[in-house]
Amino acid sequence: MPAPSSNLDQLLRFLEPVLNEGTWVFASLPPGTDGKGLDPLASMREAEGITVVVAEEVAVRQGLPILFRAAWITLTVHSDLQAVGLTAAFAGALAQANISCNVVAGACHDHLFVPVDAAQRAMAVLRGLQRHGSA
Repeated sequence: MPAPSSNLDQLLRFLEPVLNEGTWVFASLPPGTDGKGLDPLASMREAEGITVVVAEEVAVRQGLPILFRAAWITLTVHSDLQAVGLTAAFAGALAQANISCNVVAGACHDHLFVPVDAAQRAMAVLRGLQRHGSA
């Protein structure tokens, strides 16, 4: 695995967004709810409950209230968790295109969740950012 980068110019140049398959949803489980069997892609514990990101079919099968339907885009550049400016750069570019974005940072990559119907536009924006940068 390559070493993570914190150089914004390098991060933008090697952004390489990939649109993952499927539709993903954000749902909230009330405090004390057993999330067994959900196999969440991501989760966040908050005072109000646990927010989960799961495949849409799992949410439907479990009867979860769907808060947001999303396409999942992975930025395959290996970004350092302490890198400065990457989130601002892609969030700003997507905002300019009027595309909402929810971000989950992993140890190696950033994962963007955009509205399902904006997935292809978001990919075009991110590829443009990779080509032209915007630091």
